[in-house]
Amino acid sequence: MTYRHIPVMLKEVIAILGPKPGQKFIDGTLGGGGYTLELAKRVGDKGQVLAIDLDELAIANAKKLIKEQVLHNIKLVKGNFGQLADLVPTQFKKVDGIVLDLGLSSAQLDDPRRGFSFLREAPLNMAFGDEAKEKTEVIINRYRAEDLAAILKDYGEERFARSIAKQIIAARPIKTSQELLAAIGRGVPAAAKRQSKIHWATKTFQALRIATNDELGNLEKFLPQALKLLKPGGRLVIVSFHSLEDRIVKNFFRDEAKDCLCPPAVPVCICKHQAQVENLTAKPLVASALEIKSNPRARSAKLRAIIKK
Repeated sequence: MTYRHIPVMLKEVIAILGPKPGQKFIDGTLGGGGYTLELAKRVGDKGQVLAIDLDELAIANAKKLIKEQVLHNIKLVKGNFGQLADLVPTQFKKVDGIVLDLGLSSAQLDDPRRGFSFLREAPLNMAFGDEAKEKTEVIINRYRAEDLAAILKDYGEERFARSIAKQIIAARPIKTSQELLAAIGRGVPAAAKRQSKIHWATKTFQALRIATNDELGNLEKFLPQALKLLKPGGRLVIVSFHSLEDRIVKNFFRDEAKDCLCPPAVPVCICKHQAQVENLTAKPLVASALEIKSNPRARSAKLRAIIKK
């Protein structure tokens, strides 16, 4: 299938990273290759870009684009950005910038082999990579009601988590995205469906995808690893699409910009923490109205960035 994906806030990301000839960058989530290809063109033949992705489809698409555009300065690595330090070759141990786009690509939503979307019939496979390909079905068909409800509430902020979990359990075994959709529908009151600004199944599907791929856990692992890989003056840009992701990024950036992390009750600093970064975005940047019009998935994107001291 054709890999269809539009990079969100590409101009803003590139403007903050400020790539120059000869520099090195890491794209932690290759996706459709938008950031990677633009960075590669800007750093030239003497520069290098490392692009990482768990999705074989993304890797295959990037190889095709690299060949078509005759680029020789991109290295592709299949892996999870949460294991960043283990994936980075020697030449990328110190880089000028790192970017991470936490959004789900249009290609992944459209892939008929996966259950990312409730708009089409597909197997319940919401995994980005092979190691978690059966986990969605396990969560839906084997987890206890209270554990399933907790996932929907914590990761999807779904207010009908308990009733949806109850209906999912009653409908077991569930094998496809449409069977799951039907169960969710029985757990959401009709009035709530009419009043919702988004589709009433969105939060449940989102929560199951996050749990399947341990997305929040991998983000928490990634951030300190990325900071260590940056040169002084190096920049880290994160584009998130979910309030929980954005909170993790915001809190990490805030803490690393402080000289002390001791609780207010401690009169003298004992943590010895020193500020390692400067925040480049006091408030997150959001996509322009023009971009949202041409690419609706950009509407929930938030961009935060730091520069290493």
